[in-house]
Amino acid sequence: MRMLAIECATEACSVALFDKGELIANDHRILGRGHAERLVPMIAALPDKGKAQRIVVSIGPGSFTGVRIGIATARALGLAWKAETLGYPTLALVAAMARKHHPGQPVSTCMTAGHGQWFIQNFDGAGLPLDEAVSLAPEEAAHAALSSLVAGTQAEALVAQRGCGTAFTTHPDASHVTTMPQALLRPHFTPVYGRAPDAKLPK
Repeated sequence: MRMLAIECATEACSVALFDKGELIANDHRILGRGHAERLVPMIAALPDKGKAQRIVVSIGPGSFTGVRIGIATARALGLAWKAETLGYPTLALVAAMARKHHPGQPVSTCMTAGHGQWFIQNFDGAGLPLDEAVSLAPEEAAHAALSSLVAGTQAEALVAQRGCGTAFTTHPDASHVTTMPQALLRPHFTPVYGRAPDAKLPK
């Protein structure tokens, strides 16, 4: 079975194609913005234009736009290819990437959120979440991170904020999805934004 992985919930945008669990092609870019224009061409550049029997996509938390683009693309390709479509949490992927370098260690993830805040979530040594992802100010995030090992785009900043720990600085990368606990894949998924939207409906 071939599997296409899509990750565009953050500043990074990445795609990866697996065949029987083995990575056969991938593309990872730090875009900041422009995911909508880049994602489909990145998939099309993969072998067989990325066609797979299973599609897994990040559901957040992260950028409102990035999360929606990823999910919409995965659903459209799933319908076109009659493929199984599953969602996975962004921070679980970040934790899995850290655990690959620090096997069996609990991980606190710390990623850039909006308005100067950080997304925080704690994971056990098996890569399973210990709590829900939340968006906090740096001072609060430093107290909420339970593990010595901290992973994500703001890992170094959090370790400096609290004065101890080990930082594993990284952006999420779709080529590592097979290292994440498969129990976290969700067949019926909705976006996880981690914070309230910036735009408000008029009263």
